[in-house]
Amino acid sequence: MGPHPAVAAIRLAVRRVLHDVLTEHQTDPAPDEHPPLVLVACSGGADSMALASALAFEARKLPVRAGGITVDHGLQDGSDTRAGEVAGRMTALGLTPSEAVSVTVGREGGPEAAARDARYAALDAAAERHGAAAILLGHTRDDQAETVLLGLARGSGIRSLSGMAAISGASGRYRRPFLQLDRQTVRKACVAQELAVWDDPHNSDPAYTRSRLRHEGLPALEKALGKGVVEALARTAQLSRDDADALDTWAADAETSVRDEAGALECSKLNGLPPAVRRRVLRRAVIAEGAPAGSLFARHIEEVDRLITGWRGQGAINLPGRVEARRQGGRLVIRQG
Repeated sequence: MGPHPAVAAIRLAVRRVLHDVLTEHQTDPAPDEHPPLVLVACSGGADSMALASALAFEARKLPVRAGGITVDHGLQDGSDTRAGEVAGRMTALGLTPSEAVSVTVGREGGPEAAARDARYAALDAAAERHGAAAILLGHTRDDQAETVLLGLARGSGIRSLSGMAAISGASGRYRRPFLQLDRQTVRKACVAQELAVWDDPHNSDPAYTRSRLRHEGLPALEKALGKGVVEALARTAQLSRDDADALDTWAADAETSVRDEAGALECSKLNGLPPAVRRRVLRRAVIAEGAPAGSLFARHIEEVDRLITGWRGQGAINLPGRVEARRQGGRLVIRQG
């Protein structure tokens, strides 16, 4: 008798990612003499515990080393003890190394964004420390739908509607095997394997935007529009990502054509580009001068764009990262102040 259908589904998703990592490792011009190490980022919740279990199972059949990292954000009483328990569960699954890493969460961008930034910084450091080829993340199709709706609410453009990529980060470090699987399937896999899971109370705390969206927003949409909203939003993410990637490529190619011999951006040439391409050129230029990408929103780029399309003698535009943009002599001057 084979495994439970949900267990089979998550293992297949992980197997495909591991095969991709192995193929990339073998084609690396300077491959490590050891099998590649793949880590799982595990909070102890159902999604990441199912992922940890599938990684441990599949890695035993492949030339892959498998380990796990859990991040203690220090935001709840007893979080350090809980992180140690999660590390112990990963060790029991056969994941080596398995470690708990503590971080200090700042305040910039709000509690959710600050916790996310601290978590990814810790995961990046762990990958460098252990020489990991990839880190697996347990985001599901439901998480993808929530991300698309959050992007829509922010009005940040097509890139934010593209949600989370299956592969992201430096050198494709982060992999999300479960983006095509719904949360219910992943939870069923945990039940079928009798995996101990921890439900983070923050996930049901209405103080957090994503929690409100999960427990109030999406159910209301499904009630109004019928089932299939999550699948449709996930499909929208993929279509949006394809479009955004094409426009980004266009913008990268167009950027050299709108600069003069000294490398300055010429307003008349910028004005001749399609708006979607022009704004991407402007965003690239602003980030190149030191503006943090995560703090640069659509409204910032729209203000810079008006220096091109709605020039009325306005002054400099102040942007995140102490960067300013001004129109001067038919050129767009962007520099850090």
